[in-house]
Amino acid sequence: MTHPLFDLSGKTALITGSGQGIGLSLAIGLASAGARIVLNGRSADRLIGAQATLLDTGAAVDLLPFDVTDHQAARTAVDGYETSHRPIDILVNNAGIQRRAPLEDFDPDDFEALLQTNIASVFHVGQACARHMIGRGAGRIINIASIQTALARPTIAPYTMTKGAVANLTKGMATDWGPKGLRVNAIAPGYFDTPMNAALVADPEFTGWIARRTPAGRWGQLPELQGAAIFLASDAASYVNGQVLFVDGGMSACL
Repeated sequence: MTHPLFDLSGKTALITGSGQGIGLSLAIGLASAGARIVLNGRSADRLIGAQATLLDTGAAVDLLPFDVTDHQAARTAVDGYETSHRPIDILVNNAGIQRRAPLEDFDPDDFEALLQTNIASVFHVGQACARHMIGRGAGRIINIASIQTALARPTIAPYTMTKGAVANLTKGMATDWGPKGLRVNAIAPGYFDTPMNAALVADPEFTGWIARRTPAGRWGQLPELQGAAIFLASDAASYVNGQVLFVDGGMSACL
């Protein structure tokens, strides 16, 4: 039985970029606490497998495909769902991409793609959902930041920039929307074993660096992010607003 403070029964959670990886894992976690899940990605076809995974757990699942980098598409999709289905109580802004190159050689098109997917989408979908949440005087938004919110590594300077922006946008959202009943926080994952990190996980040298650099001594596993999401989405975090919760095995705590 879910503790009452962490019970999300009767709530609906939209998770962007939830076809795989962190987004799908967070969807599974929120569903386990009782939330109805709305899966998002650019293509409905790519969400079918994720939907099947959730349905196998007994979760209630809807699909809401749209491009998070398109402001009007996000607003149209959210407005349509709110009108024809039910209120979105929880938003997880998870959609994101990574591009790697030495900064002096970084492709401007990749830079723009990072801006649009990692930062602009948080604004687009956040605003679309917040307009409805404000009218109800309640809502929870969780933005997915990164260990790179606080720390940098070679070849990913633009990505690091975007995740720093997500942290500050989270604070701005909490400042503007907190008085209107919304709670907006962020989760900053460390190095997790995800499809996006598959090449790094397969690299013995990099995995050895993770083991030495992280107090936990290993890569994070996706289910280890679920508790943070449930906490921030639930009444257990009723007085938590504008915060960035690092889930990184201790990496950001030490030199």
